[in-house]
Amino acid sequence: MNRILVSIGPINIYWYSVLIVLAILLAIFLATKESKKMGMASYFDNLLFSVIVFGIIGARLYYVIFNFDAYRNDLLSILKIWEGGLAIYGGIIGGFLAVLYNSVKYERSLIQTTDIIVPSLIIGQAIGRWGNFFNGEAHGYEVSLEFLQKLHLPKFIINGMYIDGVYYHPTFLYESLWCLLGFIILIILRKITNRKKGILTFSYFIWYGLGRSVIEGLRTDSLYIGSLRVSQILSYILIGIGIIGLIIEIVKGRKNNERKV
Repeated sequence: MNRILVSIGPINIYWYSVLIVLAILLAIFLATKESKKMGMASYFDNLLFSVIVFGIIGARLYYVIFNFDAYRNDLLSILKIWEGGLAIYGGIIGGFLAVLYNSVKYERSLIQTTDIIVPSLIIGQAIGRWGNFFNGEAHGYEVSLEFLQKLHLPKFIINGMYIDGVYYHPTFLYESLWCLLGFIILIILRKITNRKKGILTFSYFIWYGLGRSVIEGLRTDSLYIGSLRVSQILSYILIGIGIIGLIIEIVKGRKNNERKV
């Protein structure tokens, strides 16, 4: 798979970079549109830039910290994010810190802000995973050609999963489709719950955490703490927070309904 989309003289434009930028632009568009409906447009104008910057920095730092041996002898390569090496959980942590800071600074609801952001985040993740495909990274264990053919995948994906003479699980695709389905679910939930505070945020935690915990177990490039996969640990934490958060919001909703009666 050719990582380069187009070359202009000595300048190479990579698929990975284009897809990440596309994911960010779509996320900005969707979050801005929703913020206007919620009467938070001016707040989001100030918020989104810091979320994106801190998200990218967090994604890179997370990856570098847990994979530092690859950069030890060439520290400048840490800056070459167009070559890959952005960890989504680092991006979530970095972006969340930016949201937390801004919500305190501008006295806005943290959960209401994340409710607006998470649908944009998960569709951005769905798009961004295709950058991993073109980079030939974030794939799973070795499989047979017959296995991939039984999945009825397009030929270009099967060919892209043929790396150094071996076929691999297209885990990038599994996660991309999981995130796309999650986006659809969040949009439906947003409508049927009438944008009830916290539902989207905690549902995202559970949905993404469940999918990532399973898919991570198939990958060959996981970041580890000892013998434990870091992303699986964080996935379980997300699921736990999501379940507790949803229970709290449901209980609050029932109590409010009882008061009205």
